Amino acid sequence: MKADPGHEQEVWLRQLEAQLSEAERQVLSGLDSPAAIQTFLNGIPYSEDKFYRCPLRLLRDRKGHCFDGALFAAMALRRTGQPALLLELIPNERDDDHILAIFKQNGCWGAVAQSNFTGLRYREPIYRGLRELVMSYFEDFFNSAGEKTLLGYRGPIPLKSFDRLDWCCSDAGLEALSDGMDRYHVRRVITDEMAAALTLADERSVRAGLLGAKPEGLFKVPD
Repeated sequence: MKADPGHEQEVWLRQLEAQLSEAERQVLSGLDSPAAIQTFLNGIPYSEDKFYRCPLRLLRDRKGHCFDGALFAAMALRRTGQPALLLELIPNERDDDHILAIFKQNGCWGAVAQSNFTGLRYREPIYRGLRELVMSYFEDFFNSAGEKTLLGYRGPIPLKSFDRLDWCCSDAGLEALSDGMDRYHVRRVITDEMAAALTLADERSVRAGLLGAKPEGLFKVPD
């Protein structure tokens, strides 16, 4: 017998709600749209920490890096009835990857994200396919040296399949979740030949992209 999705959602939500204080519950109740979730993430500092925070810890610490922020956004989206889905943007070896929480409205994809870079956050739900959504990040996906680094993506990754790790309320299983994401196939968006011919982002774009960035959280570009 197949599990009832509505029942699973009810059980998941009940388990999450049991961990929340009244103040935390009120905060999450206000995150009733993708835009509201993004506004919340925009209001907390980017974390340079090397460890992962589950959504409950991010809510309490009020900080997080892109992995933490994507998990939090996926949790908040799931509370509104959306599936909890991640998309990982894959760069070359001279940059960090980037994680998005993705959602659909009116048949089109959008994204919510936490980032140290200005241009790697929210996307309106106007993209007809995931590749189209990914390519909207291409020109803004550069390292601190201005090198455009995006090569491909993996996903969508359904976090429902990782519920056994209690990813919403515990940090303990997040390394395993990250490892599990690595098993998803990477879809390339440019060829090696295209990548070799890319120009640097212009100086103004780099300055804008790094506006307010925490230097400690930036990928250290090798010489």
